[in-house]
Amino acid sequence: MSAQIVLASTSPFRQQLLQKLQLPFICCSPDVDETPLANESPRELVLRLAHSKAAAGLVQHPDSIVIGSDQVAVIDGKIIGKPLNRETAIQQLSSASGKAITFYTGLAVHNGVNAKQEAIVEPFTVHFKALSYTQICNYIDKEQPFYCAGSFKSEGLGIALFERLEGKDPNTLIGLPLISLIELLENQGVSIL
Repeated sequence: MSAQIVLASTSPFRQQLLQKLQLPFICCSPDVDETPLANESPRELVLRLAHSKAAAGLVQHPDSIVIGSDQVAVIDGKIIGKPLNRETAIQQLSSASGKAITFYTGLAVHNGVNAKQEAIVEPFTVHFKALSYTQICNYIDKEQPFYCAGSFKSEGLGIALFERLEGKDPNTLIGLPLISLIELLENQGVSIL
């Protein structure tokens, strides 16, 4: 493999996940407007944004294999984002209490060498315990998940909020479905093992 692998993301979580594959890669910051379009479903949104981020990365690194990814969380059919503050995090976790939240992660791989593009959308569902206001506040104060969609970090103490997890790859919940990514990279001729 001669093409450079580029992760079109500034997310430290996605970078840590990609490091698990032990492939050399660089990161770039894709300049993409993440505003949902009118009547766009969560699946359509993350697929479009994953493609847009990969395409933006390819502009910066034209002879590379670029990975783009985006994720949204959905409660009761409504997309929820990063809370950014304590009050919104409390609202999000209160809404999630006793319910299932589905995360949709879009993943796109664009190859600048052969112009091949592939993308998938991978769902992952989190089943929350019934949580008290005190439990929610204690969690938020300990972990401060203000920059995480859904107001939790599953790779940390957030695991204590759940009854069960349902999906193909637990890495999906953190933002990068590695099992699917390996398949997409191998389709581009990138050998993982």
